[in-house]
Amino acid sequence: MKKTLLLALILTLSNLLKAQSFEVSGYSENHKGFIGDLIKTPIQIRNTSGKAITLIIRREEAQIGSTQKSLICPDGNCENAHPDDLTLRLEPGQTIQNLTLALEAGLVPGFSTVRYVIYNKSNQLDSFGVELNFSVEEKPVKNDIYSSRFITIHDVYPNPVFDFAHIDYRLLTDRVKAKIVIHNILGSELSEYELPYQENRIKIRAEEFTAGIYFYTLYLDSESVMTRKLIVKR
Repeated sequence: MKKTLLLALILTLSNLLKAQSFEVSGYSENHKGFIGDLIKTPIQIRNTSGKAITLIIRREEAQIGSTQKSLICPDGNCENAHPDDLTLRLEPGQTIQNLTLALEAGLVPGFSTVRYVIYNKSNQLDSFGVELNFSVEEKPVKNDIYSSRFITIHDVYPNPVFDFAHIDYRLLTDRVKAKIVIHNILGSELSEYELPYQENRIKIRAEEFTAGIYFYTLYLDSESVMTRKLIVKR
């Protein structure tokens, strides 16, 4: 308890004093998501000094569940995330805009808090504290968006998507070949995912897509049977 209070005091004082060589902006303190989600917040850091600086982003404390994980995602890509710290070099006047802090929401609903400190490697008093609060809720009941004697499939989630999403399905027979095809608004095919009979979930990768509207189509034995909208945000 004493350690927590001391840390909170340090973060508060550091923010009151403000970082001298950099400024932090663009993030929200409070977030809400569902079990199994990756809850993300972008954060911007700008070098306000006249020389290059090296900054360290460090997770100071995490009051999270046993199935949760806090992540520092360079380039907004949480596939190659850093769980505890990340070192960045900023040139004079440079702004990093594609950095993301995230929480893997885990399997249990509840409230979580993660605290980070960002500091200048050459002067640790030149620092800024970030506190993020997460509310994780039960997933709403998913409705089937397509059902036949061959397959039952749920809508993609999350939608809008940032880096990746999932589609849950259940093939009722191994006599048909099922796949999902992602295409843009002009109809050009961008990616394709087989739906194995032995599995019930696929992962849709969207980190290379630009923000916008896309579509995903379910094919059974090469015949299109359903198309739905997929929104990508950045």
